[in-house]
Amino acid sequence: MRPVTSSTTSWFAVAAFAVVIVVSGGFAAAQSAPDSENGRYSMTPIPEGVLRLDTRTGAMSTCTKNGAGWACYAVPDERSALDAEIGRLQAEVEKLKGQLAAGPTVSGKIDEPLPKSDPLKKAEPRAAEGERKIEIPLPSDQDLDRVMSFLERAWRRLIDMANRVQKDVSGKI
Repeated sequence: MRPVTSSTTSWFAVAAFAVVIVVSGGFAAAQSAPDSENGRYSMTPIPEGVLRLDTRTGAMSTCTKNGAGWACYAVPDERSALDAEIGRLQAEVEKLKGQLAAGPTVSGKIDEPLPKSDPLKKAEPRAAEGERKIEIPLPSDQDLDRVMSFLERAWRRLIDMANRVQKDVSGKI
């Protein structure tokens, strides 16, 4: 048999050390770390306690300390209500698309096209030939009569109001 040399002994020591590290690493991996340590939960302080976000599911909880210890309660999820409303609206859109595709239900439709000019539209100002002046159409007699009747009614109301105020003031004095 050969004598044990220092190089062989050091080689066995390094190998034994490596085996110990590998085995202890396996034991450490077998032990589960708390969920907050491996990044599953994100904690944010709030005035009532702590807001906890589950990064895997997206669920949020508020955790508060009471007499018996810490208690976490799920925060109401608005996302589910929004998803339900989106689903309802999508179903309604599909129903309306089906009704539209089923056939025309428009009443009062005419086949002849509408006139391209508006009969109530005023004539636009036009430039006189050979000159750079713009001709502005004057109001018609009907337009002037409407303005005058409006002014007369407004003037009569103003006079009536002045007479009522004068009677109220003279009656109280």
